[in-house]
Amino acid sequence: MTQQRPAMGRAIAAALFMLVACGQTPEPPKPLAAGWYEFEGSWVASGKRRTLPMGEDRRAAVIDLGGSLLLAGPNRPGVGFRGNVVGMSDTATGFVGRAVWTDERGDQVFSELRGQGTAKGNRLTGNFLGGTGRYTGATGGYEFSWQYVHETEDGSVQGRAVGLKGRVRLDEKAGAGPQGAGR
Repeated sequence: MTQQRPAMGRAIAAALFMLVACGQTPEPPKPLAAGWYEFEGSWVASGKRRTLPMGEDRRAAVIDLGGSLLLAGPNRPGVGFRGNVVGMSDTATGFVGRAVWTDERGDQVFSELRGQGTAKGNRLTGNFLGGTGRYTGATGGYEFSWQYVHETEDGSVQGRAVGLKGRVRLDEKAGAGPQGAGR
């Protein structure tokens, strides 16, 4: 019986430690000057691409992709999002599309995408166009290169963003910011 007491005491101490450690919430990120949040991140997505050959050296394609977008950095506006994109690319003229990032609360941030997306380059830039909830009035932008990592004959594709980084300004009057206060 005496051998069980030290083990039970350690178990209780470990449980108390876990309660205290888990009960602490990390301090929310603070915006940089004038409400700007800088971020880096990763974005992986899969979906469909429909390609239309336009002669020997040119192709047009329509894409519909969705996947996980994770942001990093001490001043990021959020952590995890569902990232969806629809767009059209032309190997001669580039890429035009729209993206919606949806966070864990259902708040969304909208952006337009433009880029090279040509046979010679794939650098894309996004401009934030506002959003819902804490992202209402969001402005700023981001950039990345897109890399397809898997393609099938039926048009299924998987890819990832390389070098994703940007900055966003959130409208504090709309209850923006990581806490979403005032929503």
